[in-house]
Amino acid sequence: MAEEQHPPQPAAAGNQPEESLLPGVKHIIAVSSGKGGVGKSTVAVNMAVALKQKGYAVGVMDADIYGPNIPMMIGVTKEPIKEGEKITPAEGQGVKVISMGFFVPEDTPVVWRGPMVHSAIQQFFRDVVWGELDYLLIDLPPGTGDVPLTLSQLVPLTGAITVTTPQEVALSDVRKGMMMFKKVNVPLLGVVENMSYFVCGHCGERTDIFSSGGGEQAAKKFEIPFLGRIPLDPAIREGGDKGSPIVVSDPESPQTKAFFQIVRTLVSQLQKTEEQEATAPPLSSLLKKIKDPIQKPT
Repeated sequence: MAEEQHPPQPAAAGNQPEESLLPGVKHIIAVSSGKGGVGKSTVAVNMAVALKQKGYAVGVMDADIYGPNIPMMIGVTKEPIKEGEKITPAEGQGVKVISMGFFVPEDTPVVWRGPMVHSAIQQFFRDVVWGELDYLLIDLPPGTGDVPLTLSQLVPLTGAITVTTPQEVALSDVRKGMMMFKKVNVPLLGVVENMSYFVCGHCGERTDIFSSGGGEQAAKKFEIPFLGRIPLDPAIREGGDKGSPIVVSDPESPQTKAFFQIVRTLVSQLQKTEEQEATAPPLSSLLKKIKDPIQKPT
C-alpha cells in the first residue's frame, strides 16, 4: 500500500494526554530500548502474538517512523484500507497493525523533523480505527527522542517496557531511557533482557555472549519488575525475516516459552494493579477524614 510521501502538518506541542483518543483500548504499552540493535521490535512482535494466542484483542503501532519493520516481522496478510477519512489497520497473525511502512515506497527514507513525526503519530491515533483492544503495543524508535515525548502528550500510557541486552554499553543507555519515562510520568512496567545467553545446538553448552544479569540489575536499581530473559537463537531472527514469529513457527521451543512467561508476568502485574485501584477508597471518603480547620472564636 505504498503511496507518495506527504509530510503531515506540525501539531501543537505540550498537549495533555487525551483519554478519549483511544476509548476502546484498555492498555497502551510502549516497548522501548535505550539503543538500537537489542531486538526491541522482535520482542514487541512476539509479545503481541503471544497475547493474541492467550485470547486478548491486540494491536501493534509501529512508531519507529525511520525504521518501520513490524509489517515484515509479523507477516501482514491484510493491508490497511482507507475508508473516507479513517484507516482500517492491517492485520498479521490476528494482530491489528499500523506502520509508516505501509505509506512510503520501499527503500524510501523518511526524512522528517520532530513536528512532522509528532503529527504522524497523532494521525496513527486519531485516524486509525483500532476498535476494542485489550492491549495496544507501541514499538518505539530507540533512544530518547521525539516519539516517546509525543506519546506521553497524546495518550495516557499504561506504562513502558524496556528491552535491553545484558552488556554494560547497552545498560547505560537503558538507564537514560528509564529516567526519561520517569520525567514524563510514564510508569515503568519492567525490563526484558534479550539475547540473554546462547545454548549450543550441538553440545548444549550455555555461553553468555553479551555478559549476563545486566537486565535484572537494571530492574533492581529502578525497583521495577524484571519480566524475563530471551535466549539468543537464530530461529528468532529467521522468524522475523520470514514474517512468522517464533511463538507461531515453533510453539514448543524454549524461546517461545520465555515469551509466554514474560506475557504472563506482565498480565498478572496489570491485573493486580487494577484490583488495587478497584478496592482503593474514593477520594471523597479520604477527604472526610481531614479535620475541619479550627474556627476562630467569635
